[in-house]
Amino acid sequence: MRKSPSSSVQAAKQVLANRLREIREEAGHTAKSLGEAVRWHPTKVSKLEHTVTSPSADDIRVWCEACGASDQVEDLIASARNVESAYVEWRRMERTGLRRVQEAAVPLYERTELFRIYEPALMPGLLQTPEYARALMRTIIDFSRIPDDLDGAVAARIARQRVLREGNHRFAVVLEESVLRTAFGDSEIMAGQLGHLLSVMSMTNMSLGIIPACSFREAMWPVNGFWLFDSERLTTELPSAQVTVTQPRELEVYIRTFDMLRSMAVFGEPARALVLNALQIFTCRGE
Repeated sequence: MRKSPSSSVQAAKQVLANRLREIREEAGHTAKSLGEAVRWHPTKVSKLEHTVTSPSADDIRVWCEACGASDQVEDLIASARNVESAYVEWRRMERTGLRRVQEAAVPLYERTELFRIYEPALMPGLLQTPEYARALMRTIIDFSRIPDDLDGAVAARIARQRVLREGNHRFAVVLEESVLRTAFGDSEIMAGQLGHLLSVMSMTNMSLGIIPACSFREAMWPVNGFWLFDSERLTTELPSAQVTVTQPRELEVYIRTFDMLRSMAVFGEPARALVLNALQIFTCRGE
């Protein structure tokens, strides 16, 4: 059974607390001696290690300096910040509908120079046609039982696509071939979406690769879809929550994951051929 966002946050807190304890033990400190060394109340070290209280940035800095682990301060501070902000429950984000979710991401999109996007099943929002976006969002609204603001949500999603044409943005996109065949709406909508994808692939600021379904997964297995915004933030979506990652060590794992997935993709004419093959299927179905 998948953990709830709240239980996942608690697990992340415990991971941070365990790392602080390891640093203390590696330095040869007991909880009592560390508390004395930094002039804390005798119970503070125990409370931090048992997640009774959460460490502040200053707590982490003092702890690491006292244990000779100053090189780990920034990573641990990033982890602490990420614990509280990593899981944003969809029911809270969507309580007024999907339009707000689309608009909330605009500042992040506008300041990002390099987008690295991997999707295993859905067309990325930046590449969707209005008709595809409408069909997908209709499904989300019905499933999540949220306020129906479909027209406004679709308009907001399409408006975000201006970053494709405006500003200094570059896009590295990797799709599994299954994205081309996962159907929303009807055959006409899918044919229009795939035709649009062919057009987007020719943009000078777009590098779009497709991993063929027949590929042997020697470099990387399929993973949950994720978006990397420069090298500073990553988001991935679960049915119940949006997960945000900002910790440098975790971001490095995702960057390496993206590079491995990209190494398996085909580009240029071979990629276009995969799109055209899928397009032919939906074109025939629509006749």
